[in-house]
Amino acid sequence: MKKITRRMKGFLIFLLILAAFIYVNNSSLLTDSSDEKDPELLAHRGLAQTFPMEGIENDTCTAEIIYNPQHPYLENTIPSMEAAFKAGADIVELDVQLTKDEKFAVFHDWTLECRTDGKGVTQEHTMDELKQLDIGYGYTADDGKTYPFRGKGIGLMPTLAEVLTYFPDKSFLIHVKSNDPEEGLQLAKLLNTLPDNILSQLAVYGGDEPIASLKKESPSIRAMSKASMKSCLIPYMAAGWTGYVPEACHNTQLHIPEKIAPWLWGFPGKFVHRMEDSGTRVVLVAGDGGWSEGFDQKKDAGRLPQNYHGAIWTNRIDLLAPVIKP
Repeated sequence: MKKITRRMKGFLIFLLILAAFIYVNNSSLLTDSSDEKDPELLAHRGLAQTFPMEGIENDTCTAEIIYNPQHPYLENTIPSMEAAFKAGADIVELDVQLTKDEKFAVFHDWTLECRTDGKGVTQEHTMDELKQLDIGYGYTADDGKTYPFRGKGIGLMPTLAEVLTYFPDKSFLIHVKSNDPEEGLQLAKLLNTLPDNILSQLAVYGGDEPIASLKKESPSIRAMSKASMKSCLIPYMAAGWTGYVPEACHNTQLHIPEKIAPWLWGFPGKFVHRMEDSGTRVVLVAGDGGWSEGFDQKKDAGRLPQNYHGAIWTNRIDLLAPVIKP
């Protein structure tokens, strides 16, 4: 009986020591906060027109359901990116589509009918043809009674090369919209021609196949897909309490939904530090991360965890930046 009691006491002491180790090792108690930086702000598609997220499907034409416009900018254009940076964005996210003449158009949709006065699949047109389109043609906030941007978007669709030339010292997150591995190869080919000072400011995310192709051709580029996220986070959730950071978590980008974030060892402070020390950027997205939900209103800032200094995803940089960077 005494032996059992001693064993039980020893086991309880072990559990207490283990619990104390896990707590201290995953808290910010031993983290130097003297040089803690402010969170970075990531502006989704620049400064764009927004819309309700409820009921969104893959084929929803979001240009037809926008809120009443509060600013004059259209997503994925150089003016919208410039406005986003001026408003306080540290990073701008943009979408790319490979054109018929193998250039990368900065445009969201696979097809043209939703936003533009064009028809057909984006990839079946040359870049010169796409530049003739009015990319503000389809936007309406009142079920088609008025079209406030019609005629104002002619020639505003840029190429990725034009964006990177216009903003040589800015940081971008490039979204490959298709799941075609050839697009990953073509994008790697373009990015590999860039000087290191520009390349270091870029990250890429998209489907598993194009991202895998891109990483083979350009392993130094920070890139992310669902597959790379799983290969990082699943082993981290199993063993991260020890401080272990899986190799798959190195030199990548992680988009962490706020509903999942609390389950990650050391989140927010220690987790972000671990990833940054591994060359990885952490981006916090709103909700469950399903439809590019962001922290878009002043009240949303109240949900941000204390001591979080990673990046924050927003669809309204003009509204969030004054709260985060007063």
